[in-house]
Amino acid sequence: MESLNVATYQAGHEAFNQRDFGAMTKLYVDSITWTDHSQGRTFRTPQEFRDDFLAGWVAASTDIRISEPRYFDAGQAVVCTFAVVGTHDGPLGTFPATGKRFALPLCELWHFDPSGRVVGGDLYYDQVSLLTQVGLLPQPSSA
Repeated sequence: MESLNVATYQAGHEAFNQRDFGAMTKLYVDSITWTDHSQGRTFRTPQEFRDDFLAGWVAASTDIRISEPRYFDAGQAVVCTFAVVGTHDGPLGTFPATGKRFALPLCELWHFDPSGRVVGGDLYYDQVSLLTQVGLLPQPSSA
């Protein structure tokens, strides 16, 4: 049986794929702690998360989509492994677009309060893999 927290998380990912960031964050509390550990950045409000984090990914890849999510219910936290797939057709930080496709595996946790509202999250992924796939770093040599 699917929990309310898993359903909220799934709806958030569907909203991301539709570029409806308001719907994605509608069940976020006013003050969150949402950390992108790969970049060492923490977002403190849903607005900051929408305007900086989410919009940044879409600016770097206008066709970015969450693919093949797998949700693991852990009570007041839900873990999801998935990939984001897209084309690097916009700036990625200071890097210009390369036009190359990528498929980046991620592990993300959403944290919930007892009423089912999102209080934060944690995201983990390999930046070197992303930069290599889009041609900004050379492929590592085999040892």
